Amino acid sequence: MTSPARVEETRKNEADSSNPRQRILNVAPINSMPYIGPPLPHSYIPSSPRVEDPEAMVKVGPAMVYCPLTTSQEWDDIVSATKTGVSLTGTAAMGKVGPVIGRVDIGENENSYFFRVSLPGVARDQTDSFSCDMEPDGQVKIRGVTTTGENIVCKNSQIFRMQSKNLCPPGHFSITFQLPGPVNNLQFSGAFGADGILEGSVAKR
Repeated sequence: MTSPARVEETRKNEADSSNPRQRILNVAPINSMPYIGPPLPHSYIPSSPRVEDPEAMVKVGPAMVYCPLTTSQEWDDIVSATKTGVSLTGTAAMGKVGPVIGRVDIGENENSYFFRVSLPGVARDQTDSFSCDMEPDGQVKIRGVTTTGENIVCKNSQIFRMQSKNLCPPGHFSITFQLPGPVNNLQFSGAFGADGILEGSVAKR
């Protein structure tokens, strides 16, 4: 049989829990698991910020978007909707552990823009397969062929069967990114070094 003191304590706890002015402690859980029980009442579901809330949009940091099935026009629309995005297609999007292909650094001064692009494993001697095109709006598109990630490598009259393949597989790729503003694409100069870094500069318009 429950004692009167215990009943009184239970009633007090119930009254406190229903008091809207009672102070609620915000304590981080030591461990948590997804809730798999019956649906909770609407009052227990925490509200999330609306997508159109400008404050919520500011808090979103850099992100990667994968589009395995898309048309060329849809891909161009996605890229043009970003101001500082970089798009990778082909073998450049399939790199795994090794040096990352497609990393971009961009700088500027009063008259021009400067950029560096990481292109490890990209063929430099095949001029027909490599190109760097500049659009007047500042969009840069690089196309080429990677030569890493083969099953068999021939070096110095020796044949090696690769046991690991963490670099980009061999094949065609493209990299697209946007400079901060419009450019005079007729005043563009670039150099592809032996270190696998493509450097380019172009005058502002």
